[in-house]
Amino acid sequence: MPENPSSGPIVVAIGGHSLLDPDLPPTVANQFAVTRVAMKPVADLLERGERLVLTHGNGPQVGFMQLRSELARETLPEVPLDSLVADSQGAMGYMIERALRAELRRRGDDTPVVTIVTEVEVDPDDPAFGEPSKPIGRFYQPAEAPQLVADRGWQIMEDPKRGVRRVVASPEPLRIVQLSTIEQLCRLGIAVICCGGGGIPVSRTDDGQVVGQEAVIDKDKVSMLLAVRLGSPRLVITTSVDYVYEDYYSETPIARPELAVDEVRGLLEDGRFAAGSMAPKMEAAVDFLDAIDGEAIICLPEDLVEAIDGRAGTHIRRTFAAARERRDP
Repeated sequence: MPENPSSGPIVVAIGGHSLLDPDLPPTVANQFAVTRVAMKPVADLLERGERLVLTHGNGPQVGFMQLRSELARETLPEVPLDSLVADSQGAMGYMIERALRAELRRRGDDTPVVTIVTEVEVDPDDPAFGEPSKPIGRFYQPAEAPQLVADRGWQIMEDPKRGVRRVVASPEPLRIVQLSTIEQLCRLGIAVICCGGGGIPVSRTDDGQVVGQEAVIDKDKVSMLLAVRLGSPRLVITTSVDYVYEDYYSETPIARPELAVDEVRGLLEDGRFAAGSMAPKMEAAVDFLDAIDGEAIICLPEDLVEAIDGRAGTHIRRTFAAARERRDP
């Protein structure tokens, strides 16, 4: 792994919920409209010469796809989870690249944009396969759980307020299969969209064949792995809050615009970040900065440019001194 940042591109991880408007039905047309807005700050960065690689979540979107497959199961075979992730990569990559290309064209910028349907290798013996914990799909009534387990082989998690839900494994990402292709495209000055939804989870058989896995990979972990492998100076994760907060769901959340890695480790150990939301992002930031002496940024999607320039979001570096040097040159 590179120890210091090279001239690699900035990796920007976009949450799947960032491409939905909670006040509008989740139609394809509405998702395109939201994506057009989300791509404006991305175009701002490309226009001024930044090199970018975009990743994205797919939680809501792959849930829609799974529900469609489930509703049609009496007529058509159900689609396995690895193929659903691939489907979401293609559909969302098309949406993002079309919106970004249109915004760039409007400005007279001809930066090419391309989507890579990306596989990510995992260990088929990863302990996560024995302890599935990632909820996907819709909620069912608790009384339906035994039938779902018996008929479909699912593992089920109960939510006291909303019912029961399927859970699947979330193994650690080991290798990005298309990494060399992504690197070549970056060297050509192409804006790349890849690793959507954490990548398609695959593993290799003893004879080297690639097989899909019924699992989902954490998008932030894969974005971190990608940023490290590309030697990126910055890993940017956009989310729904303006800063990282300690005790976000308490009555007295504390905004932290600047954090050192050791502080983040301590806060994670103390449980000061919510599991399943901010905690994975902070873990990804720590892992990135363990490998790269760069900067991890957490910000709102619309604050992307200001965050890159040090005027918004939470900035995480190895030390406070390094962080202050970055913020106040």
